[in-house]
Amino acid sequence: MSIRNEMRLDFPALAENEAFARMAISAFLLPLNPTIEELADVKTAVSEAVTNAIIHGYAGERGTVRMHAYYTDEATLTVDIIDRGCGIADIAHAREPFYTTAPGDERSGMGFTIMESFMDTLRVKSVPGRGTTVTMCRRIRRRA
Repeated sequence: MSIRNEMRLDFPALAENEAFARMAISAFLLPLNPTIEELADVKTAVSEAVTNAIIHGYAGERGTVRMHAYYTDEATLTVDIIDRGCGIADIAHAREPFYTTAPGDERSGMGFTIMESFMDTLRVKSVPGRGTTVTMCRRIRRRA
């Protein structure tokens, strides 16, 4: 499996950059000729991961979010969303539906569940005080 295309994008952890990340991953994915559903699923998962980094990782503090994405000759997309924020002490607990560290902000606590449901795989690595990396993969079906 060899990487066919790759990109890295760093942006400030600001709420308005969530839409920017969605558009960037859309443009990056277009050469694979995704269906509207595949494109929407990837955009939604990226949106959730970026929002988590901004809201929970940095909690209003300044920081940078990195989106690293690549796809292979087999049309498998991998997206890493990386922050150097506060990290997650208990990843298993954070991945439980309805869990949120910002209950007063009317957050649903469904971010990881949504990412999992729209992507083929989801991995979360985190070190408290050093940040979090969310890695998501999705196979884009080849069409004639």
